[in-house]
Amino acid sequence: MYEPVIGLEIHAQLRTDTKIFCGCRTRFGDPPNTHVCPVCAGLPGALPVLNRRAVELAVRAALALGCRINARSEFARKNYFYPDLPKGYQISQYDQPLASAGLVEIPGAGSGVRVAIIRVHMEEDAGKSLHEGFHDSAQHTYIDYNRSGIPLIEIVTEPDLRSAADAATFFETLRRLLVWLGVNDGNMEEGSLRCDANVSVRRAGTETLGTKTEVKNLNSFRHLQKALEHEIARQMELLADGGRVVQETRLWDPAGVRTVAMRSKEEAHDYRYFPEPDLPPVELSAGSVAAIAEALPELPHVRRARFVAEYGLSDSDAGEMTRSRGIAEYFEETARRAGNPKAAKDWVVGELSRMLNERGVEIEQAGVTPEALGGLVRLVDDGAINSTTAKTVFEKMYGTGRTADEIVSSEGLAQISDEDALVTMVRDIMAAQPETVAQYRAGKAASFGFLVGQVMKATAGKASPKVVSELLRREIERG
Repeated sequence: MYEPVIGLEIHAQLRTDTKIFCGCRTRFGDPPNTHVCPVCAGLPGALPVLNRRAVELAVRAALALGCRINARSEFARKNYFYPDLPKGYQISQYDQPLASAGLVEIPGAGSGVRVAIIRVHMEEDAGKSLHEGFHDSAQHTYIDYNRSGIPLIEIVTEPDLRSAADAATFFETLRRLLVWLGVNDGNMEEGSLRCDANVSVRRAGTETLGTKTEVKNLNSFRHLQKALEHEIARQMELLADGGRVVQETRLWDPAGVRTVAMRSKEEAHDYRYFPEPDLPPVELSAGSVAAIAEALPELPHVRRARFVAEYGLSDSDAGEMTRSRGIAEYFEETARRAGNPKAAKDWVVGELSRMLNERGVEIEQAGVTPEALGGLVRLVDDGAINSTTAKTVFEKMYGTGRTADEIVSSEGLAQISDEDALVTMVRDIMAAQPETVAQYRAGKAASFGFLVGQVMKATAGKASPKVVSELLRREIERG
């Protein structure tokens, strides 16, 4: 019986306006090679200057991961040749990283799943090789250096993960945290967040690690899980048949649903790291680190626990309300305005989410403010309108800037609760539906709902369902 052992290396692009060592823009999607200068192109004599904002964001991420921030870290040159690496080396951090010794707990991944962070270090990205889309792509590879020099952090975990599902959950948890902090935009399709996975298998109950392979450039949670599931099964089958696992780098082939060999680790480069002579060490005072820590927002797991304790939400509902910082802030402000946290949650996960999905926008672009939605919830709670009318009002509010009060007042949508007005309608419906009344008296409970529906229809949905039900029961009992 074998068990998998998994560690992850996650590369996250920092949300800066300019590159890590020069003033070129980091904007995605512009024409190739339009954001390139002598520094990021590696021309002789060009000197790098460290982006202060990149350091602040890196420290922000490392603190949220529970890491120790090292007072002194150094950049190094990682030497290798590849066409998309214009200098012939990558500026990274090696033996003196920015931060180390962190810890992340995975929510919902089982009891006690904790993943240690070995290190968080800063580095520059390489360019991008383009193998498709040109008339001569079959003969030539084109290079876009717009990504060259993009600021990254690499987050390296201990091999603490024991399943492909836990690895995917960890990656998802990390993405949510980095986006929550404003450190990364979370756009994996654009390459802003990428993952390499180191995986081996060993006999269950033993401590000795097996021979590992590295699966490269996984840019979705699904691909990470599928790739690991395949690679784990492949290694287990090899060992069960008396073979051996070769230490190598492999790529995930989504079309073939398999991993394929890329290169042997025995053939890997000696990167010949040495200190970057053109950059001084990064020295961080205790005061500067404390200031960054003080500015951190309430973290997702902390806010989730507070929503359970303060608002009485279930853990799963609190998790839904903390899927993003924008959702959490929208919900909390709506709950404060409405005075009814559970109703606020229902509207956020219900009608509001439906509207956002239909329009393909995030909650930050919602067409109803938390203040306006809170006002709508109050009208329902006060009995001014019923839940059916509230949905109609919400649709009229969305994108118009009109409040619920304005719409209800101007369009005559206030709930009818006057018993004298409703009892006449109830008697008329009973008189028109004698067979249905008889069926209810004979024990057919569904008939009662039909009668309530007829009254609601007669009032264009504006009657109070509670008052209608009470009056209907009273009139039926009177016989």
